[in-house]
Amino acid sequence: MEEKPSDKPSVSDAEWAAFVEAAREQGLGTEAQERALRRARVPKRPKPPKPPKPPKAPKRQEPAGWRTGPAWQEMNGRAARGRRVKAVLGVTLAAALALVAVRPQAVTGVLPESLASALPSSWTDLPEDTTPLAAETVPPTAAPEYADPGRPTLKEPFRGSPALRWADGAAGIEPPAAKATGWMSKSQVEAALKRSKDFLVAANLDPEVLRGGRPERALGLLDPKQPDLVSGMEKALAKPSERDDPTLLFSRFSPAEVRPVGTVVKVRGRMSVENGTGEHAGEVLIHTDYTFVYPVAKAGPGAGAVTRTVVRRQITFSLADPARFQATRGKLGVNAWDANVGNDACDRPEDGYFHPTFAEDRIADPSGPAVDPYDRSKDLDQLPKECGTVTRV
Repeated sequence: MEEKPSDKPSVSDAEWAAFVEAAREQGLGTEAQERALRRARVPKRPKPPKPPKPPKAPKRQEPAGWRTGPAWQEMNGRAARGRRVKAVLGVTLAAALALVAVRPQAVTGVLPESLASALPSSWTDLPEDTTPLAAETVPPTAAPEYADPGRPTLKEPFRGSPALRWADGAAGIEPPAAKATGWMSKSQVEAALKRSKDFLVAANLDPEVLRGGRPERALGLLDPKQPDLVSGMEKALAKPSERDDPTLLFSRFSPAEVRPVGTVVKVRGRMSVENGTGEHAGEVLIHTDYTFVYPVAKAGPGAGAVTRTVVRRQITFSLADPARFQATRGKLGVNAWDANVGNDACDRPEDGYFHPTFAEDRIADPSGPAVDPYDRSKDLDQLPKECGTVTRV
């Protein structure tokens, strides 16, 4: 008969008390060390067995990347909320001053107002390069260079941001030239690319959605035959929670907290088309990777401070062959998604909105890994999943 692990510690209370007393006599008995040692006493339990792999789906079933039942949240998109990064000063004040002394432009977006105002005018009034960048067709090899450390204003909401040179709104989403791929003809691929762009625009650039409205147009582009995706998002919009979070796919801000500054959202990214193979045979996959930069001010009259939230989304749309799978012609399936949200408060409950913080509200907090939300040279899988600290917004 298999022996079950005991819940009792392997060391008696008398032995443990003697051990702690001896440690204290040697100067090792700090409260933190004792807590760590007590945690070490807890016996480990065996890991539960892995569930068996599900059998391959027969023809006329859902494509391999689709999910059924409540497990739609288990797609790659669940990592999105684990990769929120705060807009706080991620180094100590002394280190920040040393960094400014060596390279003042390297602290864009993280200096508190009091420190930024103390910089010489020659550092904050540097001319910015506004030359538009060419469209991104391949992954960049490095993050954008740091620029003018001046802060955004109501008149210049993208001041000090690499996004100043990015395209405005939908113009930044440029589908590649279409060609026949997999089961789809050239004209079908062209239509699918247009629908993919339409979804990204409706989900991330629609002014009503950005002000907290329902993404009706975006939802209407999704395949109703993809089990539980549309209904799951409907549930998330009606009753947001950590498990059901509409910001996994839609960019939304609470109108009670912030308002957009101007009408422009800066966008940069790329998309590509691939014929699915292996478990995705019979599907045409459209990979999209775009970063959206949103300038906002606090809600209410007279609010002049401006900050930015930077959202990078990677979404793979799936066009499944209706002759082989349960799919609706002319609609988009979502095979996978992931996101990184820069300047979204980590300590706020999931209520279906982004919650940007402003310079006057930030504090020095070196906790969490540092992330540059403008760096598009790394895949999102390479970024830390825990809440971190942005280096600039």
